[in-house]
Amino acid sequence: MVDNNLKVWRAKFDLTQEELAKKVDVTRQTIIALEKGKYNPSVELALKIAFTFKTNVVDIFHLEGEE
Repeated sequence: MVDNNLKVWRAKFDLTQEELAKKVDVTRQTIIALEKGKYNPSVELALKIAFTFKTNVVDIFHLEGEE
C-alpha cells in the first residue's frame, strides 16, 4: 500500500481538493480517496501531482511504513 502526505502538500500550497483535482485532471473524489489511502495513484497521476507541487514523487508518496 502507498501512504502519502498529499493533504499536507495541499495545505502548503493553499489548494482545495477541487482546485488540485482540476490541476491534475481528476475528480475531487479521486483526491479524497488518495488522501484517505483508499486509492493508489497511477504513475502518471503521481507525477502530475508532484509537478504541481514542484517536488519529487517520493516527497509526497511512499510505501507504507517507509518514510
